[in-house]
Amino acid sequence: MRRPRSLSHRSVAQPLPSSSGKAATMNSLGKKANETLIEMALSADDDIAILTKFKPSHSEGEECNGPETISTAGSEIPSSSEGLNSTETTLLIPEHQVQSGRKYNLFLKRRLRIDKRHQSKDSIFFRDGVRRIDFVLSYVEDLNKEWEKKLERRKEFESNLQKAGLELETEDKKESEDGKIFFVKIHAPWEVLITYAEVLNIKVPIKENDIPPMVENPLDCVLFPLRLPEKVNYILTRCPYGTEEGKKKFGIKRLLNNGTYTAAYPLHDCQYWKKASDPNCDSERYTLYMEWARFLRFYKEQPLDLIRKYYGEKIGIYFAWLGFYTEMLFLAAVVGLICFLYGLFTMDENMSSKEICDPAIGGEIIMCPLCDRDCEYWRLNTTCESSQYSHLFDNVATLFFAIFMGIWVTLFLEFWKRRQARLKYEWDLVDFEEEQQQLQLRPEYEAKCTQKKRNPVTQEMEPYLPLTSQAVRFCISGATVLFWVSLIIASMIAVIVYRLAVYAAFASLMENTQTLQPISGLLTPQLATSVTASCLNFVIIMILNFFYERIAIWITDMEIPRTHMEYENRLTMKMFLFQFVNYYSSCFYVAFFKGKFVGYPGAYTYMFNRWRNEECDPAGCLIELTTQLTIVMAGKQIWGNIQEAIVPWICNWWGRRKARNNPENLYSRWEQDHDLQTFGALGLFYEYLEMVIQFGFITLFVASFPLAPLLALMNNILEIRVDSWKLTTQYRRPVAAKAHSIGVWQEILNGMAILSVVTNAFIVAFTSDMIPRLVYYYAYSENEDSPMSGYINNSLSVFQISDFPERNKPKENPENFVICRYRDYRYPPDHERKYLHTMQFWHILAAKLAFIIIMEHVVFIVKFFVAWMIPDVPADVKAKIKREKYLTQKILHEYELEKLKERLCQGDKGATEKEFIATEGRMELSRAM
Repeated sequence: MRRPRSLSHRSVAQPLPSSSGKAATMNSLGKKANETLIEMALSADDDIAILTKFKPSHSEGEECNGPETISTAGSEIPSSSEGLNSTETTLLIPEHQVQSGRKYNLFLKRRLRIDKRHQSKDSIFFRDGVRRIDFVLSYVEDLNKEWEKKLERRKEFESNLQKAGLELETEDKKESEDGKIFFVKIHAPWEVLITYAEVLNIKVPIKENDIPPMVENPLDCVLFPLRLPEKVNYILTRCPYGTEEGKKKFGIKRLLNNGTYTAAYPLHDCQYWKKASDPNCDSERYTLYMEWARFLRFYKEQPLDLIRKYYGEKIGIYFAWLGFYTEMLFLAAVVGLICFLYGLFTMDENMSSKEICDPAIGGEIIMCPLCDRDCEYWRLNTTCESSQYSHLFDNVATLFFAIFMGIWVTLFLEFWKRRQARLKYEWDLVDFEEEQQQLQLRPEYEAKCTQKKRNPVTQEMEPYLPLTSQAVRFCISGATVLFWVSLIIASMIAVIVYRLAVYAAFASLMENTQTLQPISGLLTPQLATSVTASCLNFVIIMILNFFYERIAIWITDMEIPRTHMEYENRLTMKMFLFQFVNYYSSCFYVAFFKGKFVGYPGAYTYMFNRWRNEECDPAGCLIELTTQLTIVMAGKQIWGNIQEAIVPWICNWWGRRKARNNPENLYSRWEQDHDLQTFGALGLFYEYLEMVIQFGFITLFVASFPLAPLLALMNNILEIRVDSWKLTTQYRRPVAAKAHSIGVWQEILNGMAILSVVTNAFIVAFTSDMIPRLVYYYAYSENEDSPMSGYINNSLSVFQISDFPERNKPKENPENFVICRYRDYRYPPDHERKYLHTMQFWHILAAKLAFIIIMEHVVFIVKFFVAWMIPDVPADVKAKIKREKYLTQKILHEYELEKLKERLCQGDKGATEKEFIATEGRMELSRAM
């Protein structure tokens, strides 16, 4: 269930006003009846009362996640270094078992130590069963030359953590499953939480809302913001551990990089496949697994509030966006499927494919060779099957679907803004501004920037990077990105050269190989070349991705961004620019370049004066674009799911292979999580990137493949469950972070939505045959009964074979053909304007340009009108936000007036009558507003 909302919110860092105008902190609030929830919580008899309310409830002597009981008073609890020695252990083992070796001896040591301690190894609490483990550090004692230095770092770091108020408890390596790893458990007391809540501007309610709460305990809404481990992580990332080479060193990230610690992570609250043994424990991980992270739950709505509570708002907003995107894809998939079925049912009525397949028409048309010297003349009806399949995607429904998707994109983005606004309100993020994060410098920035200047916002001295250093770093970064983009273009040119070079080989192979004759009609040389080139291009894309991801992170680190937000935005733009060129360049080539600069027989154009440019199939290039899009899109989705699900599972299985030999009660909670994979700071970034690239496939080129939204829908249904499954079962619990939107990805999606209108208009105009067919239908058809009859003959020009230069002329002409046909609109050889473009060519070109202008303007007008009609924030949410602000102002004024009355009653001379009247006036103004 969701926790109760409170209309009156205030940052812990923002104290309630006093009559003197000075800030009064939370700890100094009065202990009066009927005061705010914060004051009620602080009015407990002692700090332990608050602490026990902050922890999950359990009776005295019990601990969570374990059936055993432990006495917290009057008994001595052994430390991690205590336990039975080897002699004591041997006395408890029969003689014939002593010979079984040290492993069994160690097993009994641990078991007896657990029995002595009466504490479950699956516990998420310290040994006292009261203090909850908020974070865990692990390290290994490697006796090398760096051992003493690492030991000093750890001592200094842990000492500074304790000075910061954190409480530590160390598990000796003898307690670990492999006998090698030390674990440092960290607990943040209540006082530390509220102190750093002020630093992080965490907001909590100050008075109960007048809207009925949805849970019974209203104190949960005060304590929930303080439970997430981001406060401990904030301390860890800024805690110093000494001075090396004259520079102050700090931060857990550096200690992880230099091997001082091997891991740092918060704990999952239980095992995912079963509930915690204590019924008072929430077992939220188990609930998420059973209700969310299994594929058989694909039809159920995501528990977004529980996701947000367990993983934080940043991960919660991602799954909310992914779920909403998947829901909206359903409409696009249905319309796309209808358009595809229209093409399927009208396939037999397509006059163009009928003429191509007719032996009396297509069988009598001799086409010019598709390559120089080695290729032979061929008959048009050999492309019968491919022309029929081309009609599936190249029909009048293509135009409708392209326009529909332009409007669908706008609806998706606008309705998502409304959904996002509602989540911001429900998750108490209305007053959360990313500018607050701008004040939180990255530890790497603070460490590397030695010069300081005054911050105009905080008026405090803080480090900064000189402008000259920034310029040099940006130049290096820009040159690196430009180099890798050039590398992508070079690889695409290499694939094009491959297509040009192997086409002749495929044509010769299919003509001379008898076993390929039965499928020669379906698998044409053009299609075989396109499929193999697409597969090769996909492999190159994956290889370049692998290397560029590391390069992008390196150059972003080199730029030393000031804040975490700047770091993510810069890395996002670098990665997206590269991925955009990498994934879409081949599709842009097929859609807008292939077959457009071929020339004509006798005057072909060549790449590098060696390879003749490719021609489109007589039925058009759209079927090749569809093939390219299908291979790259489907291949990326399959490969992405393998990387996200199978690889982590194999790694975890390999890491836990030894632990399976031991009893479950010896495998502690921190060890179980230690053996899981790490969901890094960029884990969510890659999830967004994957979905945004998919969004580009279904919007930029959707006119060529109406089934793309259906493939994306099926993938996303699986993607939600794969992402939830791996996050719940295969990864350590990530550190929670706040976010009230999807960030810079929103702007990227808006840009792609606008670009998609342009690309689809060009695809319909220049890649498909729709405009030439329409021009023929209305202007050049001579048969009123069947207007499209004769279109194929009209679209093919005539070339006299005797005009072939020696470079292009085929080696053989066994049937002594005199003329051949080619796809273009040019005058015949007996015309005075021999082989020049006909007037019909210019008519078609003008019609294409007019169509692009009209379609773009129509779609853009509809898009902007729809965007204007749909408000970004729902009316009821806007009203509730206004009411919250009003009540907040009213409560603060009432509190200030109450304090003034108290001072007046006590005879405080500082509380003047003017102050009292001014405060009442402000209250009246607030009511009027």
